[in-house]
Amino acid sequence: MVDPIEEQRLRTIQREYLDFLDDGEDEGVYQDKLKMLIASDEARLIVNINDLRRKNSRRTKALQDNAFEELMCFQRALRELISATDAVYAKQFEEFYIGLEGSFGGFHLSPRTINSSYIGKIVCVEGIVNKCSLIRPKVTRSVHFCPTTKKFMERRYADMTSMEAFPTSSVYPTKDEDGNLLETEYGLSSYKDHQTFVIQEIPEKAPTGQLPRSIDVIADADLVDQCKPGDRVQVVGVYRCLPGKKGGFTNVSFRTVLIANNIRLMSKEMEPKVSINDLKKIRSFSRQRNLDVFETLARSIAPSIYGHEYIKRAILCMLLGGTEKVLPNGTRLRGDINILLIGDPSVAKSQLLRYVLHTAPRAIPTTGRGSSGVGLTAAVTSDAETGDRRLEAGAMVLADRGIVCIDEFDKMSDIDRTAIHEVMEQGRVTIAKA
Repeated sequence: MVDPIEEQRLRTIQREYLDFLDDGEDEGVYQDKLKMLIASDEARLIVNINDLRRKNSRRTKALQDNAFEELMCFQRALRELISATDAVYAKQFEEFYIGLEGSFGGFHLSPRTINSSYIGKIVCVEGIVNKCSLIRPKVTRSVHFCPTTKKFMERRYADMTSMEAFPTSSVYPTKDEDGNLLETEYGLSSYKDHQTFVIQEIPEKAPTGQLPRSIDVIADADLVDQCKPGDRVQVVGVYRCLPGKKGGFTNVSFRTVLIANNIRLMSKEMEPKVSINDLKKIRSFSRQRNLDVFETLARSIAPSIYGHEYIKRAILCMLLGGTEKVLPNGTRLRGDINILLIGDPSVAKSQLLRYVLHTAPRAIPTTGRGSSGVGLTAAVTSDAETGDRRLEAGAMVLADRGIVCIDEFDKMSDIDRTAIHEVMEQGRVTIAKA
């Protein structure tokens, strides 16, 4: 039995969201988005939280703090608006979704800074995809037929990752109330895609001497297959805790997951942060006629190390990179430069490596002795919970469009060294597993 006062409160919230989406008298931004949504046959409307903040700041605050209830009302308002616009289209989808984007302020986090105070709230987490599971169908509504009574019955399913307040039992019905056997009609049942992936803290932002933190992300419906291992992503979602079970009993230690609401791929190209003072210095430096720019920049690399002029020039060329070309026939000519430093002990090889590590905007350090071939490229691992095969990114995949610094390269075994030849030459990783 639903409390009428509670039902009225939810209807009021839904009406406020409906007023926001139905902006025909205003700029008509979301009316246009809705028409594009129907034209492109999609079920997720992307809403900029800044627009909502500007029109209804109270609802924005409630949406960030009480995510599940507010999102449910928001999605009901969307369905109501779509039903009024195009009733036939509204019947095509079981559910319509709201995806959020924009600036989240204090709720813009990384896997390291997220903690228990954000449970139940909408957060925006940045990171690099480390593992991806297979896409599996999840049943949302099963239909059963009783040959004895010639009647159909249906059952809906909701787990801890859905918007429903009370998760349903996952037991499949085999008999009706009178004990008659039921047949499952698989063709009439409804399913949605389900995938989990892990995002790890961006390596260059992880503190020295500590392992990068990671967080599990659950993606449903149209959000599956949006990213692959090695991609840098920004995931907006609801941070939720799931009870952990051991020996059939629920323990007090809960597992936390991020239920994705919107996934946005970030550019793999690093955007250098240049201030106005930096621009002034760059312009004055470029105007100096008596200086050889290339020589001056080469001498600026590791200035505490004397000599090694040619090595420093080579490192500068590697940091700047060449020009990648893709020919009309599809052949790719790499623009990346690989450098191997060979020399006697204590001639500053590792010091030059460390300088590159701290200068390059994206660089991953590793050592030849402690690295295996799959650790450098990619590995196919088994998921501990489900037993599924999943792809796990190695150092070279994580440093895509950046620099991998391998110290003590000669200590690496021949088998592991051959694994990185393809990456150095072609710029891609190929995995073949039985």
